[in-house]
Amino acid sequence: MFLDRVKIHVKAGDGGNGVTAFRREKFVPRGGPSGGDGGVGGSVFIESDEGLNTLLHLRYNPEHKAERGRHGEGSNRSGKDGEHVTVRVPVGTQVFDADSGDLLFDFVEAGQKFLVAKGGKGGWGNAHFATPTKQAPKYHYDGRPGEERNLQLELKLIADVGLVGFPNAGKSTLISVISAAKPKIADYPFTTLEPNLGVVDMGEYRTFVVADIPGLIEGASNGAGLGDRFLRHVERTKLILHLVDVSSFSGRDPVEDYEIINRELAAYDEDLAERPQIIVATKIDALDDQDRLDSLKKRAKADKRTFFAISAVANMGVSELVGEVAKRLRAEEDD
Repeated sequence: MFLDRVKIHVKAGDGGNGVTAFRREKFVPRGGPSGGDGGVGGSVFIESDEGLNTLLHLRYNPEHKAERGRHGEGSNRSGKDGEHVTVRVPVGTQVFDADSGDLLFDFVEAGQKFLVAKGGKGGWGNAHFATPTKQAPKYHYDGRPGEERNLQLELKLIADVGLVGFPNAGKSTLISVISAAKPKIADYPFTTLEPNLGVVDMGEYRTFVVADIPGLIEGASNGAGLGDRFLRHVERTKLILHLVDVSSFSGRDPVEDYEIINRELAAYDEDLAERPQIIVATKIDALDDQDRLDSLKKRAKADKRTFFAISAVANMGVSELVGEVAKRLRAEEDD
């Protein structure tokens, strides 16, 4: 199961208390203060892990509490520091303060580590306060409380290419053909209920990652259908493949579908609508009316966007499309 949004609570450990103690030893007639300091409370960290691709493991484990510092002891013995806690999340996770809504950290690569709640300082024992004029202090400091926070974690997939389009536009079929991903494919709306990632081999030990975003419909930016729940997963993509079903049995106008999806992208994020976009007419093996294909091609040309016509099932035009995507991504890397 894929989960891309979850709330958790983190609590750093409290600092241990200092202690008031005096040295009591045989043959030592003037024993002085010997109260040790309390240990520092453990902190809570969040770290990105390339082995994870969902936040599901946090749904049933929303509480994360670090160990408190141990109290000081006599004979100037300091308390043990508390153990830290590390919460692991997928690359692409954003950490928000759930109360204020502020973005605290954005994990864009594996191995990044963020201190989200700092452990409390340990209190001082009475030995800390001894001076030449005050040789027997009878007080100590308690430890400070550790930080505590409510967090909202949101996952935005990091992919080079995002596939968008209406339900049944052929996104899942295309990603299954060009990569090793095995998404669910069927002839009914909203077959894809969660994003799928596939890795495409460009040769020469180069690859790119493509994300199959669940089908959008009119009003998606306002929550219709699967809504904007998955639109954020294309925010990080460098290139958008906009798939439009031109088959005769779809019962839809390809140009109208193209316009609706672009309106939804613009309504969600204006910058997203301006992202480099390749228009891909799909299911041309089931095309009976050439005007459907020509009208979409004409519209893509008017918008100065590259156009491809493919059939993933019949493997028509797919290799040419992948070659163009690879060329675009290489050009961007060189820049």
